Parts: sequence; C-alpha cells; structure tokens
Amino acid sequence: MKALLCREYGPIQRLKVEDVPSPRPGPNEVVVEVKASSLNFPDALLVQGLYQVKPPLPFSPGMELAGVVREVGAAVTGAKIGDRVIASPGRGGFAQECVVSADRVAALPPAMDFETAAAFVLTYSTSLHALRDCGQLQPGETLAVLGAAGGTGTSAIEIGKAMGAKVIAAASSEEKLAFCKNLGADETIDYETTDLRQRILDLTAGKGADVVYDPVGGAHTEAALRATAWRGRLLVIGFASGVIPQVKLNYALLKERSLIGVYWGDWTRHDPAGQRRNLEQLAAWFAEGRIKPAVSERVSLEDAPAAMQRLLERKVKGKVVVVPGM
Repeated sequence: MKALLCREYGPIQRLKVEDVPSPRPGPNEVVVEVKASSLNFPDALLVQGLYQVKPPLPFSPGMELAGVVREVGAAVTGAKIGDRVIASPGRGGFAQECVVSADRVAALPPAMDFETAAAFVLTYSTSLHALRDCGQLQPGETLAVLGAAGGTGTSAIEIGKAMGAKVIAAASSEEKLAFCKNLGADETIDYETTDLRQRILDLTAGKGADVVYDPVGGAHTEAALRATAWRGRLLVIGFASGVIPQVKLNYALLKERSLIGVYWGDWTRHDPAGQRRNLEQLAAWFAEGRIKPAVSERVSLEDAPAAMQRLLERKVKGKVVVVPGM
C-alpha cells in the first residue's frame, strides 16, 4: 500500500509517499481501508517534532479518517469487515490503510459521506468538549471565536450557534470573515486591522464576551482576555500563530475571569463515556442540518505536504481532506 511517511522530524517538504507493507491488526485493533483523512494543525506540528508527543519514526501523519473495515483483530466484537466507520487513530491516516484501536472507531453516521466524516471527529469533538464541558457555554451568552475561518474555528461557530450563543468570529481577512458569516456568525472582526479588545466590547455594549475560543495564541490572547465579561472564560485550544502568549494574571483577577486549557485527546482517555455522549450529540446535530464540516479542498497523498504548508501559513479556510485514492 501507499503511505505518506515522515522518516525524520523536520521540514514538511521531506515527507514522501512510499510503498509499505499493509498493516495487520492486533487482538483489539482493526485495519481500515482509508477513503478520506483530514488535515489538522497538529499534523504539521507532529512531523516537525513540535507536538507534545513524538511518535517513533517512521510514521504517517493523519489523526482522523473515514473508511471501510478490512480486517479485525481476534478480540474485537464491536466492528466487522465491511463496516463504514470514522476513526481517530492519532496518526497513520495519510495512507491507503490504517490500523486503529477498536475503541477509537465508530459507525459512520447515516447519510454522511466519507470526506465529510473524515473532517468531523477531531475538530467538532474538540469544540464541543471545549464549549460545553470546559467553557460551560449557555444559551444567550456571547462567544468570541479567534482563528474563526480555520478547521477548529469553523466548528466552534456552528456548535456555538447550535448551543444558542451569539457568535463573534474573528479572523485575519475580509475573505475569511465572509466565509464565517456564511457559516452563521452573527458578527465579525478583522483583528489584523481592528483593535480586537475594543471591537468585542463595542459589539457587546461594553459587557465583553462570556467565552473566548482561542486556537491562535500570540498577541490576540491577551486582547481577547481583556475583552471578556465578568467571570468570562478563555479557552486555550492551541497556538496556531506559533507563539505561546505570556498573559498577565491580574487580568484574570480583575473580573474573576478563568483561563481553561482544553486537551480533547487526553480527556477522551479520562472520560470515554463523555466522548461517546458528545459524538451522539454531534451526530444528532448533523442529522438536523445544524452542523456540517466546511471542506474547502481535496488533495492526494502526494499533494498533502503542500496543503500542510499552506495550513501553517494560515492560507486555508475550513478543512482540507486527503483522499488516498486520488
């Protein structure tokens, strides 16, 4: 089979598509024929050795996928050959076949195609966990989403609206903000040309945002924190800007604000029942037409490194899907 391999940590351009042996499942694993896998920001960090975990070399990136079960391990009871599934293996999705732990595989929701499904689990699960479990977003509250045109940002817009919040989308260009408006954002802010803190305050009649969803980091974090309301919550999702901000804690003290870290991957291991509950909620919202991944590009395995570089350069809107059969 063919797989996009990382043989050494470093520049993305060193990734190569190679022929490798088909994987075999262990007792509690399944092998999935990959129909589609989506690109996420952690994939780009992983291959550079910049992520919080470093898998043994060589490996294939690709944290989430959709496909058909080709083989099952001897102890697997919840999946069978031929099942259409979505999976979050953590790595290995940028290949024609991927071995996945059986507890990280779920049935493909009815009426969901493979490409949509591949872009569904990680970003939407992260955003629902962030907004409901961590941020406790309530109907009628105001949610400000930074990096709103990216993969996690777009999911946060849709989930925020599904939860009954007013959503302010902040991004770096008018083109990206128009994209966010089409997804349901109530208001938009270009934080490259506008004072982010002041504009959030203006849009909330001086009160501030109740919850901030921040996958960007950098200089925007402090501005957004200072624009939160009394007991506002800033959700730390990641640092797409490449800069981990140094925040003055007196800004948290002044209005009893909270800074809350969100680590969905580790949370799923601590609370698998909570993740199953969230997946059921997401599947229901999808069936109702309230959420749907915004897939903006479809690329082959060979073109995945170039797409990964565009993601790092913040030139991607929504989700990029890798299709091994292209």
